[in-house]
Amino acid sequence: MSIVYLNGSYMPLEEAKISPMDRGFLFGDGIYEVIPSYDGNLVGFGPHIDRMVEGLALIGIDFDFSADQWRAVCETLAAKNEGDNLGVYLHVSRGADTKRFHAYPDNIDATVFAFVFEIPPAPVADKAKVKGYKVATTEDLRWKRCNIKSTALLGNVMHFQQGHSEGNNETILYNSDNEMTEGSACNAYIVKDGVVITPPLDHQILPGITRLMLLDILRKDGSIKVEERPVTMDEVRGADEVWLTSSSKEIAPVVEIDGRPVGQGGVGDVWVKAQTLYSAAKSNY
Repeated sequence: MSIVYLNGSYMPLEEAKISPMDRGFLFGDGIYEVIPSYDGNLVGFGPHIDRMVEGLALIGIDFDFSADQWRAVCETLAAKNEGDNLGVYLHVSRGADTKRFHAYPDNIDATVFAFVFEIPPAPVADKAKVKGYKVATTEDLRWKRCNIKSTALLGNVMHFQQGHSEGNNETILYNSDNEMTEGSACNAYIVKDGVVITPPLDHQILPGITRLMLLDILRKDGSIKVEERPVTMDEVRGADEVWLTSSSKEIAPVVEIDGRPVGQGGVGDVWVKAQTLYSAAKSNY
């Protein structure tokens, strides 16, 4: 994983240099994406790039890079680095200014950085092989624009660390109304009486690409009912199943919340069916 992309060039990681005056370093002023690649096949490439373009527009970074150019970067990095299961990290910051000043500067070039890292093999719909997640819960204390996939992730990192330091795999967050928002690095769902339920998208929640694909796949198949609505933490604790989704995890079943079992304490049957459907259709996006 030693070859990276920086501002138009491919180079060994140790040769990649970015100015300490870069606003990505000073302010977290940028947008990023992570796209999974299995055996050279990018999963959800189109929706990922659409979200990156939208995110750049939302924070006023003018960077003109076509989907074909992004695909070339992703595929070239995958080819130049060994590994069958890779996460491709794409990062665009506003660029380096000559001074530290909060307002957006004029006439500076964006900084574009990309690299790949190893991810686990694609999950399979097998209860005996899937990893069951243990999670903590806490009130969501992040900023109110979580719909933007900003590189300024300190709030998410602190929430993740809270769960990690207690031996958990993730932290599920809830708002001041005691409603689930998402995980610190994942979207979140419950299953009750065979229905998959997840909070609707708003400023509290990242519009996850795996979320987009999963809900679309389930609705097109029609055998599993889907609802997007507020979910209380009482519902979370009384759910039959709880899931997390992200690009590198796909659909991760949660088996324990705050030290208590979810449902019967094991991976649920609805997860098996949903993961089966997702695995069969994910290459269509």
